[in-house]
Amino acid sequence: MKDLENVGFKMPEGLRKCVEFHGHLCPGLVYGYLVAETAMNLLELNRSEDEEVVAISENDSCAIDALQVLLGTSIGKGNLILKDYGKNAYTVLNRKSKTAYRFSRKNKYRYDGQSQDEFIRLDAAISSGTATSAEKKRHKVLKSQDLLIKPFDDVFSTEKTDCAIPPYAPLARSEACAKCGEMTMSTKMVQDANGKYVCIPCGA
Repeated sequence: MKDLENVGFKMPEGLRKCVEFHGHLCPGLVYGYLVAETAMNLLELNRSEDEEVVAISENDSCAIDALQVLLGTSIGKGNLILKDYGKNAYTVLNRKSKTAYRFSRKNKYRYDGQSQDEFIRLDAAISSGTATSAEKKRHKVLKSQDLLIKPFDDVFSTEKTDCAIPPYAPLARSEACAKCGEMTMSTKMVQDANGKYVCIPCGA
């Protein structure tokens, strides 16, 4: 984190937790942080202990890690749903109030920070493939810092949506695959040509 301190970067505590989980600071993580913080305020959410909060991400970017840390959503709990359309859009749902908001990133990013000349130079170096590791890191810091000071509505559009409430994560017993013998969730098994229940790889 020293590189952030050296440029006077004042990181919010929530974002710091996200960075500690994710491993580094990057704009993608900041996008997720901004969405999670705004969703928690709009939906009056606390971090989800079970499946009280549901997040639906339309991409598989770094932003998802911020949703996991702040909202308490995860694949394992079944309250993080990935629909990888490659779109910078996220829906957050409060099961109790049955209320959901969808956040979609607006037009192409524009840097509005104080280091315009430096950012343009770094951006050009990255586009040309000549940027050093240090330059790439500095570029991420500048963009992340700029995103944090922008009004949220300049970065994302926010829409209340009638999102269908997804079912709770299913529970099912495990059974041995008839071919490989490995224990497999029974509801995920398929029948082979002989009518025996096998795991998906064995049934392919």
